[in-house]
Amino acid sequence: MPTRKQLANAIRVLSMDAVQKAKSGHPGAPMGMADIAEVLWRDFLKHNPQDPAWADRDRFVLSNGHGSMLIYSLLHLTGYDLPIEELANFRQLHSKTPGHPEYGYTPGVETTTGPLGAGISNAVGMAIAEKTLAAQFNRDNHNIVDHYTYCFLGDGCLMEGISHEACSLAGTLKLGKLIAFWDDNGISIDGEVEGWFTEDVPGRFASYGWHVIAGVDGHDPEAIAAAIKEAQSITDKPTMICCKTIIGFGSPNKSGSHDCHGAPLGEEEIAAAREFLGWQEGPFDIPADIYSEWDQKAKGEASQSSWSEKFAAYQAAHPELAAEFSRRVIEGKLPADFEKLANDYIAQCQEKGENIASRKASQNAIEAFAPHLPELLGGSADLAGSNLTLWSGSRGIQDEADGNYIFYGVREFGMSGVMNGISLHGGFINYGATFLMFMEYARNAVRMSALMGIQNIFVYTHDSIGQGEDGPTHQPIEQLTNLRTTPNLTTWRPADATESAVAWKLSIENQKAPSALVFSRQGLPAMSRDAKQVSDIARGGYVLKDSVGQPDTILIATGSEVSLAMAAAEKLGDNVRVVSMPSTNVFDAQDAAYKESVLPAAVTRRVAIEAAHTDFWYKYVGFAGKVVGMTTFGESAPGGVLLEHFGFTVDNVVDTVASL
Repeated sequence: MPTRKQLANAIRVLSMDAVQKAKSGHPGAPMGMADIAEVLWRDFLKHNPQDPAWADRDRFVLSNGHGSMLIYSLLHLTGYDLPIEELANFRQLHSKTPGHPEYGYTPGVETTTGPLGAGISNAVGMAIAEKTLAAQFNRDNHNIVDHYTYCFLGDGCLMEGISHEACSLAGTLKLGKLIAFWDDNGISIDGEVEGWFTEDVPGRFASYGWHVIAGVDGHDPEAIAAAIKEAQSITDKPTMICCKTIIGFGSPNKSGSHDCHGAPLGEEEIAAAREFLGWQEGPFDIPADIYSEWDQKAKGEASQSSWSEKFAAYQAAHPELAAEFSRRVIEGKLPADFEKLANDYIAQCQEKGENIASRKASQNAIEAFAPHLPELLGGSADLAGSNLTLWSGSRGIQDEADGNYIFYGVREFGMSGVMNGISLHGGFINYGATFLMFMEYARNAVRMSALMGIQNIFVYTHDSIGQGEDGPTHQPIEQLTNLRTTPNLTTWRPADATESAVAWKLSIENQKAPSALVFSRQGLPAMSRDAKQVSDIARGGYVLKDSVGQPDTILIATGSEVSLAMAAAEKLGDNVRVVSMPSTNVFDAQDAAYKESVLPAAVTRRVAIEAAHTDFWYKYVGFAGKVVGMTTFGESAPGGVLLEHFGFTVDNVVDTVASL
């Protein structure tokens, strides 16, 4: 029977061989963490390689994602649908083994971990989802939600600020099912980290409220197993296991050095490593007895079968809860009556015609939808009173384990990374809010959400210079362009309560991509619409006010500037069409005939109006048109004063049209 060291060596040789064949990659981390991974994946991790989506599986996150051959080796060896040919095709086009782990490419990869620190924030989100779901669904002795989130991370992850934000929150929330392993090898790409990373990591995590297990030999299977058992015994704190390892362990000439961090070892060093490890087989050749010891298919099937029996007993004892669990967690479906409920609410908004800020319209939509969506999990980065994300039924998970709202504190980046983890875990539709300007802090996590194609609702208020007195540091200019040009992210900037309700409805229904909902601080007048116009809001752009005959001028606007466009159109006369375009992404996805019906090519006299950067809008107005927008940063003054100062007036719009 193979020894533990031989089983771990299978990871090492697969990793160094794949990196060598690809002529790029990071062999050091997989080789250094192989012993930790062997103990965790063979003795502790609850998973079923034949059903990677099993609801009660443990989650494993490789936050130091550059060491991707570690997770690919583990998935292959334990029996996932990842054949050896895919490992030999590492880092090649359309392979299941891209350079960093990519969610959706590889069975068993729980999240995309490219940017360092992103993975640990995702893991915190997964642990929050597990704890909250358990509180919402577990009853008596029926623990149908009972799994751990394990996360490997390196020095680089801990240097990134997002790790501070997320891990600080994890300690506050007492996430006892979160267990992290720090690969303490003292090396990053530039060399020995003692020149730039000297903090007391165990002390840091202890100050967060984590249970810390320091000084674990990361190459001693018994010490590793003992640490994991200790971590599992701590139920009211997340645990950090500090594992002292040697990067590139097994490479006789490069281990312990940054030389093996981010480059192939080379043929000569790989041959020397094989000799050092006592590995006789050639590249990508794993002996049958090692495969047999690694195979987790039968064990995983038995674990899932046992859970299925528990769930059957749960169904008998709590049929309504079981049906709700199946809907939310297993099937991921919305309540059957949601669409009708949402459409009725949209119609009510149009009939009511309230003149309110769109951030207030957003809160009203949450208030209308949330009682019917127990899966809705909200939050704000310490701006709940400004973002208006609380509703009458909000209950903080800090106070009630089965709550539905997270007070994230001033952690925009951490919040967004945690949201990604919650979404990836499943069972929730989560939204999180901040000012649009502070999307900049969270930008990378928003991009990762879009890259993975997962549902998140990012709520951004205070959307323009209309934000006012806080000044240019708080006034977004280029941020809308940033959001709109992000692939697979749908951005909405509604003009009133009706458009806000439509944006919320479609974002809740859009389960394959994130949405950004951008709302005003200042009050907005309600727009008059007929039933078709209300329906056409869902197409992203539509004719809000048409000309008497064929239009000779088209005004395009979003958000707070739609009312300005309407007022300017009244002054310009009967031949002006006003197009409200709350979502350029959605409008661009419409068929050519519809887009032509809204923006006929023959009408080249066009002006776009938006209190954001002008450049984005030339795709709609063309070189013959003009844009009333921003090309500079804002100033500090009341919002109305700023809008007039920067030219967002009826007279300026009329003059701009006249200049064409």
